[in-house]
Amino acid sequence: MAISIVTHVVLTGGIGSRLWPLSRKTLPKQYLELFEGESLFEKTVVRNKNISDKTIVVGNIENYKMSNAIMSKFGKPFTHIVEAVPRNTAAAIAFAAFASEPEDILLITPSDHIIDGKSSYTLALQQAITLANQDFLVTFGIKPTKPETGYGYIEFDKENVIAFHEKPDLETAKTYLKKGNYFWNSGLFCFKAEKFLKELERQEPEVYWTSKIAWEANKEGFLDYELSLNIPSISIDYAVMERSEDIKVVPAQFQWSDLGSFESVYDYLVHKDHPIDANRNIVIGTSMHTTFIGVKNCILIYTSDALMVLQKENSQEVKQVYQQLESIASPLL
Repeated sequence: MAISIVTHVVLTGGIGSRLWPLSRKTLPKQYLELFEGESLFEKTVVRNKNISDKTIVVGNIENYKMSNAIMSKFGKPFTHIVEAVPRNTAAAIAFAAFASEPEDILLITPSDHIIDGKSSYTLALQQAITLANQDFLVTFGIKPTKPETGYGYIEFDKENVIAFHEKPDLETAKTYLKKGNYFWNSGLFCFKAEKFLKELERQEPEVYWTSKIAWEANKEGFLDYELSLNIPSISIDYAVMERSEDIKVVPAQFQWSDLGSFESVYDYLVHKDHPIDANRNIVIGTSMHTTFIGVKNCILIYTSDALMVLQKENSQEVKQVYQQLESIASPLL
């Protein structure tokens, strides 16, 4: 059997609105050098460098120069697909599949996750590649550590997926945790390019054909704005993973966080020995002397034009601040 070509597909489209004011449209969270002097994007490329033969970066017109700057550090050729307008993950992954050979195995990763545990990560990828070679669409499940309402869940039986579940309320999340056969949905995927495209064409023909037309008109990886507007904006979960019969899940033994909220950033920084006071308050973004009195588990986030004080447990509400600023077209975004 021929050796599979493994292509690492890095998705860099998100803004990270739950990490405002650190994360902005001009500098989304995956480019912030907050994490031991490296950006999450750079860490993602390094983590997958040894297991992949090629790299495809799918980003957008706002951030492609930042991606290029990071990729230039590696001195290796890569394919850059630049979206004119965000169309969600089903289309982004379709572009990468169209840019690949049919039998190439695509390892799809967001660019803004933290993963610890190198050997267990590599082992999970090898399992996924084996299943992808058997024409399965593979997702990675994370063992829940708490009843988290910010993630989707995968109900499983061994490596078989019973069902995908949307982000639950707290009571439902507690039930999932108790039952024990529910994983967090990590947003990592692995499959053959051709297999994904066939499934996409079957489940969501409109996404498939409009993406194909936009891809075929690309100019050196840049996609046309008008053609891109025709593509329905839909996630890979809705478009393919929740409907296909050929899904497998690989349980992740590695530590994972999507750093999707300040609570998870807090946990990560504290784990990495970030300074913390006696009442577990922390400061991000300034070395200015800061004192907290009478409060616990708070985060002070400092930037040159915005200041936010946040109770760690209320991290999901940052998105509402972002939406409010968006509604008044604030320059702070």
